[in-house]
Amino acid sequence: MSTAPLIAASELLASLASPPGPLLLDCSFDLADTAAGEQAYQAGHLPGARYLHLDRDLSGPKSPAGAREGGRHPLPSRALLAERAGQWGVRPGQAVVCYDRQGGPFAARAWWLLRWLGHDAVRVLDGGVTAWQAAGGALETTAPTVPPAPPYPTLPPAMGTVDAATLQANLDHVELLDARAPERFRGEVEPLDARAGHIPGARNRFFQLNLDPTGRFKTADQLRAEFLALGLHPERVVNQCGSGVTACHNLLAMAQAGLTGARLYPGSWSEWSADPSRPIAQGN
Repeated sequence: MSTAPLIAASELLASLASPPGPLLLDCSFDLADTAAGEQAYQAGHLPGARYLHLDRDLSGPKSPAGAREGGRHPLPSRALLAERAGQWGVRPGQAVVCYDRQGGPFAARAWWLLRWLGHDAVRVLDGGVTAWQAAGGALETTAPTVPPAPPYPTLPPAMGTVDAATLQANLDHVELLDARAPERFRGEVEPLDARAGHIPGARNRFFQLNLDPTGRFKTADQLRAEFLALGLHPERVVNQCGSGVTACHNLLAMAQAGLTGARLYPGSWSEWSADPSRPIAQGN
């Protein structure tokens, strides 16, 4: 199976027709109702898919200092992620497909984490469950038995990160891209974090702009043109959002467009805004 970032439902159907096929990871989630994704999974998921919960599986333990260190969804250590990936059944060379029901942000988080672990053969199902069903794919309610593997071996990360201190010291030398909704970016509303606004110098690229009206990603050419229209140099880009989740959607879209080298600020606005000594901006 190709390691292009996205996989069409028709291609996934064909892959699964030739066992063993890829390992499927259902990452459906709702930030406002943290049980909803798992309930949707239990009501029907792709055949053989395992469920990954954003808080339990795709994030690390929160710091005793809370969002001030690491944000609302801190990264797990690479050692912890390696152990978890083995429990999910991920082995080097194992094809993995991640999906969700929300347009891809949680699947993109799983994709990014596995790339950060050094795993190449991971893709996101373009259009998620809706595209799967539209292509004639069935859902099942049976919980799979996934043979666990040893912890994933130590490999160089294929994705880069920036911490808060490094970012603050280099705000004039990076191109910061914020994936949150425009009204949150401007500071007009702030439903989740300590302060409203954005990191000084950031530009706004709402992650949902990566999708077409059907809920699938725009073409690679469209995405490339839109990101480059922002005047970006991919190797200088740092992606962030509220807590390091939807920023992965922009990173996935950039990868699909062939724009590589961008990094993630994992703590994102939830970490940045929790420290009153850090500067903030509002408006456009």
